[in-house]
Amino acid sequence: MSVGLCFRACSVLRAAARPWSAAPVRSTWRRRRCGIAGAALLGVAVALWGATGVGAQTLPQQGDTVHLGVTTCGGSTCHGAAEPSRNSNVMQNEAKVWAEKDKHAQAYKALLTPRSVAIARKLGLSNASTAEMCLNCHADNVAEGRRGRQFDLASGVSCDACHGGGAPWLGTHISGGTHEDNIKAGLYPTNEPVARAKLCLSCHIGSQAGKFASHRIMGAGHPRMPFELATFTAKQPAHYIVDDDYVQRKGRPNGIQTWAIGQALQLDELMRAYLDPQRNHPGPFPELVFFDCASCHHLMSQPRWEPRASSARLGPGVLIFNDANALMLQFLADRVDPPLGKALADARQGLERSVYEGRDASLKQATKLRELSGQLVDAFARRQFGAEDLRALAAAVIAAGIERNEYAEQSAAEQATLALAALSQAMKDLGATSDAENRSAAAALAKMTEATARESAFRPDVFVAALREFRQRVPLAMR
Repeated sequence: MSVGLCFRACSVLRAAARPWSAAPVRSTWRRRRCGIAGAALLGVAVALWGATGVGAQTLPQQGDTVHLGVTTCGGSTCHGAAEPSRNSNVMQNEAKVWAEKDKHAQAYKALLTPRSVAIARKLGLSNASTAEMCLNCHADNVAEGRRGRQFDLASGVSCDACHGGGAPWLGTHISGGTHEDNIKAGLYPTNEPVARAKLCLSCHIGSQAGKFASHRIMGAGHPRMPFELATFTAKQPAHYIVDDDYVQRKGRPNGIQTWAIGQALQLDELMRAYLDPQRNHPGPFPELVFFDCASCHHLMSQPRWEPRASSARLGPGVLIFNDANALMLQFLADRVDPPLGKALADARQGLERSVYEGRDASLKQATKLRELSGQLVDAFARRQFGAEDLRALAAAVIAAGIERNEYAEQSAAEQATLALAALSQAMKDLGATSDAENRSAAAALAKMTEATARESAFRPDVFVAALREFRQRVPLAMR
């Protein structure tokens, strides 16, 4: 995982006011608003994916395809133009955008920094830039036999790392095949939220032991790993344009659906890691990266524990699972499918109680949470989120902090800020908020971002004050 790639909370949250895909949106080079409803093609694709089961798609680093390297894609007549093309259905300067603006392009270089050198030394590694545990996420670290003639490991997280090894689908791609033809040939469908979430989480949580950022790695100096799919998508410098042609080929991006599916799959991936004996060792202590950092890491001279309404009420001094994203998922589940929401709440509290009940109890609850997250992916794929959904979700996120003290820890406040940013942008896209309310929302979100930017300086009272300002000036639930 990359020191550069793991975005700091403050830089991630500054993407709050940007469109969902962060892609320019055009219709004959004019900006048009991306609505929330009407994503028929995307909805069908996501629903079909959900029906096949989470994780059905082979990730780009898996399988046996040959990865061709950036140079193969970066020719001036392909994706290496200096400026966007006005006569093509793609920008054609994608390689330049990636190389100059995308942190993934710098992922390998991050392994050469003094911080990475120090981390490697503390972990007993001779060199971060040659260690498998580092390269698996800082580069497109496929086996030697899968590297084409122009492949360069130092390119970092490159074209093949996200779109899949180009050897099987390059011919279809350059001959003018359809998007569906390319996918059938092996192109990874990053436009589909479930596929994108699985791809991103394969490093931002770690889908296998060799890509897992454990507590040991964190203890050696690796930064904390906040993630939220919709905001990280917005943060990604887009090398595509959402225009009429894009919508016809791939469907219209749906930001709230992306946020919802990302939350469900993040819980699924976290629980899958917890159930994996290679990532959650069976010693006297569990793998501590699964727990909220602030359960242990805070100044004893500044005690701030307070009970949370949705917790199992275990009291102070107990390790708490890192459930910040699951809390956001709870609001979504309660809105979309109340019975599933009730089951999710019960399983979350059961996982918390299992700290006292033993390993078998915790594994049972983790299995239940995985089952529920899969059901929620399907439920979200079928849902066309409307304005009333957005207002209700915003009201639930705000009330949880003001009325029930759910954001006493920085990680939960961070996720709440990301959620309100996503919901505010969606309301703006629908034209459901005024310009004045949009400005007020941006100002309140800036204060929330500042309040959550540094774990050591987090003050729950400051964050709740910003929540109150948001509710007062942007009355989403009262329209």
